[in-house]
Amino acid sequence: MRKSILLVLSSVLAYSGYTQEAAEPKSKFAFSGYLDSYYFANLNNPASRNNLGASGTARAFDQKSGTFGIGLVQTKITYASASGKTDAVVDLTFGPNADLGQYGNVAGPLGPGSSLAIKQAYFNWKPTSKLTFTVGQFGTHIGYEVIDAPVNYNYSLSNLFNNGPFYHIGAKANVALSDKASFMLGIVNNIDALYDNNRAKALIGQLYFAPVSGWNVYLNGITSKEGTADAKGDTPEGTYSLLDLTTSYQITPKFLVGLNAAVGSQDDKGWSGVALYTNYAITDKFSLGGRYETFDNSEGIRALVVDGEGVKMNSLTLTGTFTVADGNLLIKPEFRMDTADKNFFNGETPDVFDKKSQSTLGMAFIYKF
Repeated sequence: MRKSILLVLSSVLAYSGYTQEAAEPKSKFAFSGYLDSYYFANLNNPASRNNLGASGTARAFDQKSGTFGIGLVQTKITYASASGKTDAVVDLTFGPNADLGQYGNVAGPLGPGSSLAIKQAYFNWKPTSKLTFTVGQFGTHIGYEVIDAPVNYNYSLSNLFNNGPFYHIGAKANVALSDKASFMLGIVNNIDALYDNNRAKALIGQLYFAPVSGWNVYLNGITSKEGTADAKGDTPEGTYSLLDLTTSYQITPKFLVGLNAAVGSQDDKGWSGVALYTNYAITDKFSLGGRYETFDNSEGIRALVVDGEGVKMNSLTLTGTFTVADGNLLIKPEFRMDTADKNFFNGETPDVFDKKSQSTLGMAFIYKF
């Protein structure tokens, strides 16, 4: 009788699609990515048709004006084990912004090669639910913005982003203290480089906490014995350090404010910056994002320089985001104005930087999948 009951029960479960094999968790692969393009007009009408200023580095990615540009093509593959204790990310990117974002990977074993396409390549191991180890190449924890265009409210990137690290290669550990607090510590190579150029390693860290619902705070840092490279590419003894605050608060379901503040030093010279962000969802298909930033490189240690002197820069960016095509396509009209304390920008005369301000107006198109 018991055997008959078990046979009947087994038949019912099998018919309903529930079997022991089907109930077991399985490993999962996922594929995603995006591609973006843009067109911006520079209202200074510069002869060089670029947005880069005297230093050649005033804009991180949207560097050309008066021409359609391709930004970045991403192909991202993720794998999660059946147990949930391990996962891996292979994030490959191609195009002009990939070359700019992973510029330090150009120094492969044979020179420029496939390493330049690696945006991220790392795995996570979770021995417990509160502890995660990460090893490989991963995006930086520093800053409010990321390389991935669909994530940012503005298309053009801030000076804080442009002058901070893009990625790290090494190992880190993240400890979840609760659902409202965690910290991370890690050891990585020197800044934005496939291989370290000396034996010293950088220490990275992050403290996260959520004081109240909707308010997230990240305190980030990095320090390393990395001097400024000389003409031969050799790095003498020196120090690089950066402290960064990133925070955002969802005031209402439609209105968010954010703040990014950073102070850094290298070889006894410093830089600093503050950026304020707002984003308002006017409808479920359209939002308006604003960013005001001030960046101080008066000591000339970062990229914004003219005739060997550092520049202070104030920037205002307004970006609309239309979400169409089932949420896959983002259309972003954008206006940006940059104002420097020195003649930094180019006008219609070739190779003459005689303007303190520059404005661009255009549109970006981002398709994500």
